[in-house]
Amino acid sequence: MTVLEPHNNDCATAYSGGNDVQTSRRFLPSLPLLCAFEAAARTGSITAAAKELALTQSAVSRQIKALEDQLEVVLFHRERQTIRLTAAGDAYVREIRDALRKISTASLNLRANPFGGTLSLAILPTFGTRWLAPRLPKFLAANPGITINLVTRLTRFDFKLEAIDAAIHFGPAEWPGGDLALLRPETVVPACSPQLRDRFNFETAADIRRAPLLHLTSRPDAWKRWFMGNGVDAHAVHGMLFDQFATAAQAAIAGLGVALLPDFLIHDELAAGQLVRALDLPMKSAESYYLAWPTERASHPPLAAFRDWLLTETQGDR
Repeated sequence: MTVLEPHNNDCATAYSGGNDVQTSRRFLPSLPLLCAFEAAARTGSITAAAKELALTQSAVSRQIKALEDQLEVVLFHRERQTIRLTAAGDAYVREIRDALRKISTASLNLRANPFGGTLSLAILPTFGTRWLAPRLPKFLAANPGITINLVTRLTRFDFKLEAIDAAIHFGPAEWPGGDLALLRPETVVPACSPQLRDRFNFETAADIRRAPLLHLTSRPDAWKRWFMGNGVDAHAVHGMLFDQFATAAQAAIAGLGVALLPDFLIHDELAAGQLVRALDLPMKSAESYYLAWPTERASHPPLAAFRDWLLTETQGDR
């Protein structure tokens, strides 16, 4: 891992672990056979699969039988007019379904942007909507051939199992099987509605304990660290739980409690007076924001262009 800081059936070869392994065609069934099998497995019906694929029932049945003959494995129990996956069939469909989805996604991406390139980017919801999305038009204007697809991921994932080129990561400077570039640190502030602040009349950090506290599930110890950092007993710190900053911010605006929120993500709410600092006691988070990508995709042109642009955009934040 490297951390960067500022500055169809014709296929007969498979690859595994970096070594070329010649694989028999019997283990590479054609897409029509796999699609017929997957559709029948998903719908539990030859009739439904045939309708979905715009084929006759007999054509679907023949394709499934051809697949079973090729693999030399029975995939369905056939009981009168119904079908039911065998144990082998159930395991097989789980494996091929993801492969079919990846092929479909790659084909759609190519069709949408045949000349430039596509970047599939995993984003943290609040960072993506509040910080990244407003800036993306600038990147796309400078790189008109590139298409960006955004998907939401709240936690780390395995790049080998996801058709994703890069991810916005908040956490420690590590991502197994990936490289990282530092984007920015984070400072959180205790934020609440003006009405709640006036109601509790906060004067010291200890006063915050009298108010309802709003917690993020991804950072269960944030309040504990804030209290300890301000010399306050942090024992038994309880409160409402939220899985996203945006939801916690809205709850704070509604007067449900005090939340520890990244100051750069609630700039507009603070400026508008919807949120106020309960106390002017910010805390620098122990973790930071990074762009992560699989090592082997580092030179993918859309990724390289996006990485360079993003590091320029965040240069002042570092």
